[in-house]
Amino acid sequence: VQLQASGGGLVQSGGSLKLSCRASGPNASRYAMGWFRQAPGMEREIVAAIHRNGGSTFYGDSVKARFTISRDITKNTVYLQMNSLKPEDTAVYYCAGKQIILSAGIPTTSYDVWGQGTQVTVSS
Repeated sequence: VQLQASGGGLVQSGGSLKLSCRASGPNASRYAMGWFRQAPGMEREIVAAIHRNGGSTFYGDSVKARFTISRDITKNTVYLQMNSLKPEDTAVYYCAGKQIILSAGIPTTSYDVWGQGTQVTVSS
């Protein structure tokens, strides 16, 4: 599976952006998908994740109630809608995938397929 992320950019504080991550290749639908971010000098952190069935989601504490992860299974695409953006959301955002069985929970670590990063910059 290969992942292609898009949608980053520059936005003012309080604004919105929507990131997309398209998965291509065999068995793409078997992957849980996550969004991670890494700011300069900081460790990479998980932002949000979604089960392969699209029915369960996970959010990091810092983005709860502001970000929404979703997926279109027919398009093998995962989205991250980011609202009420803050300067501290500035980072390179990465989408990632991890193959799981249907009965598994949403993984928050050990993702093994990564897309290229997309820069999100929030100005104050």
